[in-house]
Amino acid sequence: MSKMMTVDVLSSIKGAKPSAAVNKLFDVIKNAQTNNNNTSFNNNHNNPVSINDLRADVVVASSDIEKEIIKENFPKEKDGYLVVSKVIEE
Repeated sequence: MSKMMTVDVLSSIKGAKPSAAVNKLFDVIKNAQTNNNNTSFNNNHNNPVSINDLRADVVVASSDIEKEIIKENFPKEKDGYLVVSKVIEE
């Protein structure tokens, strides 16, 4: 992956600025050593989760500023609703 992308493109947040902490994180990721013989890595991505481990679904109020930021950065809107793309996993 030799193409460099800016933080605002990667995050899809308008006006996002790079930071030293983010740059350091990307350097660590780029320089990480991979070990294909790692037996703890599961390639089938079948990781069951117990219902008891899930958090409660709680509505949290947001300020008008937070709502506006979300709306400005959301990719699609239709009839006043934010449109979420359908995701289907097999």
